[in-house]
Amino acid sequence: MNPSAHALELLLSSFAFVLGAVVGSFLNVCIHRLPRDLSVSEPRRSFCPACKSPIPLHRNLPILSWLWLRGRCADCAARIPFRYLLVEVLTGLLFWALWQKYHSGVWVLVLPAWVFASLLIAATFIDFEHCIIPDSITLGGAAAGLILSAAIPQMMDSDDHLASGLWSLLGAASGYGLVWAVVELGKLALGRKRIAFEQPEPFRWTLHGDDADLQVAHIQERWSEIFARPSDRLIVEADTAEVEGQSFTSARLIFEYEFLQIGSERWHLDKVPTITGTLRSLTIPREAMGFGDVKFAATIGAFLGWKAVLFTFIAACCTGACIGLLTIALGRREWSAKIPFGPYLAFAALLWVFAGPELLEMLWRWRFGDSFPN
Repeated sequence: MNPSAHALELLLSSFAFVLGAVVGSFLNVCIHRLPRDLSVSEPRRSFCPACKSPIPLHRNLPILSWLWLRGRCADCAARIPFRYLLVEVLTGLLFWALWQKYHSGVWVLVLPAWVFASLLIAATFIDFEHCIIPDSITLGGAAAGLILSAAIPQMMDSDDHLASGLWSLLGAASGYGLVWAVVELGKLALGRKRIAFEQPEPFRWTLHGDDADLQVAHIQERWSEIFARPSDRLIVEADTAEVEGQSFTSARLIFEYEFLQIGSERWHLDKVPTITGTLRSLTIPREAMGFGDVKFAATIGAFLGWKAVLFTFIAACCTGACIGLLTIALGRREWSAKIPFGPYLAFAALLWVFAGPELLEMLWRWRFGDSFPN
């Protein structure tokens, strides 16, 4: 490589990293605002989460500002989470790595790869913090994958725009269908968890605006976080219960998200301020994984295709199992219990982007002796 070509390569690689860091700064805005139903465009200027002071441009330089301010707000001195720096550095590194992977070959894949990486980073950090993946990322990401695949057929290893769009649609459908089937089977097998107490424990249900709190002994849960679907039921075997001035003994309370039923009587929970009593057991609904993961798998399939969906799901499950075994060995099982499935899917999808087809082909040849079918 001649010196001018080397200099140009260094310049473009540096630009990819800087661009990634800038995009990472915007992703931090999305990570903070989307789960809180805040607009990512209003206010246009970033602000301190603690004191709400707008951040001027000279204090909002990716990576550099966090380091210069030592992770604190210049106005109120509140700590700026390390996550802000991590997202900017990680996005910069991923943009650089994807540029290195694609620019000398199928360079048109750089743009969709950058878009896809940005979606994975935003989904991962939101899921870590809030255990949700917003529809704007999953459904919006799936739509972006379909549009880009139709516009850039090389994404689906094709030279036909229509065929590429259809392959992308098949990938999205296979991702959605596979993880949806796992969620439904998991619901059948693990859809309820019964908690029994040796002695009667006090419970209190309290309405708060559009949501409520359920407190049992010293444990408190948000009502909206207990129910994932309209068919879910929460069952309380109560020694005593007080509802709207009525007293019940040895009663079964059957809660839906919006209703309570005791025997033949039924209440709309929007009109009940509190429910109190003592209970001996509690049966709560639960999911194998969230529906955000189902839609996230559709996004992955729309960008990468059906083979990537199979690889990603299996690799995500294996990664989760390894992390679980490691934390058990370290005596820290609660660490892995706090990690949702979305980050595992994101990691496995990136593994596919950088090495997945080669790994899949190698494993298939080792097991069956021929090439993986197209």
